[in-house]
Amino acid sequence: MPFYTYIARNTVGKTVRDSIEAASPELARASLRSAGFTPYEIRKQSFFERDFNIPLMGKPKSKDMAIFCRQFSSILRAGVPVTTALSMMEEQTGNKQLKSAVRDMQGEVEKGHTLAAAMGKHRKLFPPILVSMVRAGEESGNLESVFIQMEAYFDKAQKTKSSVSKTMIYPVILLIVMIIVMIVMMTMIVPMFMETFESVGAELPPLTQKVVAFSSWMGRWWWLLLLLAAVFAAGCALYGRTNSGRHVFGMIALKTPVLGKLIVRSACATMCRMLSLLLASGLTLLESLDLAASNMSNIYYEEAVQTARTLVSEGWSLNVSLRDTGRFPPLVTNMVSVGENSGDLQGVLSKLADFYDQEVSDQTAKLLALLEPMMILFMAVFVIIIVFSIYLPMLNMTKAYDQYLE
Repeated sequence: MPFYTYIARNTVGKTVRDSIEAASPELARASLRSAGFTPYEIRKQSFFERDFNIPLMGKPKSKDMAIFCRQFSSILRAGVPVTTALSMMEEQTGNKQLKSAVRDMQGEVEKGHTLAAAMGKHRKLFPPILVSMVRAGEESGNLESVFIQMEAYFDKAQKTKSSVSKTMIYPVILLIVMIIVMIVMMTMIVPMFMETFESVGAELPPLTQKVVAFSSWMGRWWWLLLLLAAVFAAGCALYGRTNSGRHVFGMIALKTPVLGKLIVRSACATMCRMLSLLLASGLTLLESLDLAASNMSNIYYEEAVQTARTLVSEGWSLNVSLRDTGRFPPLVTNMVSVGENSGDLQGVLSKLADFYDQEVSDQTAKLLALLEPMMILFMAVFVIIIVFSIYLPMLNMTKAYDQYLE
């Protein structure tokens, strides 16, 4: 169907300029009026005016979702109905995919569907935890509080990602510089010196011969290296989506020094944070464990939470169920036991989540602190090998010249 650009007045009297997909201008006008808009102008878009939504581009990030929840809670706090709130949210949302989803959600809610059901049709944009929290908020009549809690959840996720991104800047720059230096030395510096040595008939030592052979091979087959790297990366990505691949890569990650500890702490933080939020919203423990399992990034922890869920359904306590999986540290199981005995499981889980969030931050800094000297050491070894391969022929030439003078 064609797209139309329109100028209209919304339900709060504000002029809006946007686009809509419809079979004809008349249907576009009718659709706008049914959504509460008063259209002034509607015209068919040209090819160059059209907004293209590429599925892999423009997906809402944690920051977008935090802003979305903050704005929604503020509007609901003012006593605005959900349908009107969605109309206002559509105008305020900058993300194209989110704007389109909100527009569709407004239509679904106006047809009588719940907000959670409308969100559920856009699961690529709205994570299951948000949909479940909204459903619980609608059932309890506490929707505003749910969006406030989810704002804090997405805001914390954004701060964690931002912290990791900032810490990764230096190692990434160092890696790029290292690769550039390696390429320049092997394709330009080494061949230049080799031409000089060959012109004077200097005998090349074994180390220099190997470096020259590798430099020559790299000069001819650099494209093959890039192709193999791309194929290997694509293969790993595809294999990592399979059940077998998730188990293989998941176990490698858990067995890797430092990284394994980081994954354990991250899994504990994720599980505790989600259980705390879901239990506070009124969901049952079994429902909360189902959602927590689906949000675990490492498949072994996903299976561990699913196992714990099965044991809880059979009548075992949560702390015993988590202990039997063998995946969670004693601190988690002991604190969960305290929470169950005191009747404040949600509060204990929230404190555990805060503790492990800080642990994840500290462990990430430690991991990156180890990566930097390792990369520098690797680069230093590489440069030393190149320098020696160039220096040795020069030393032989100097000795030969001294013997000639004698």
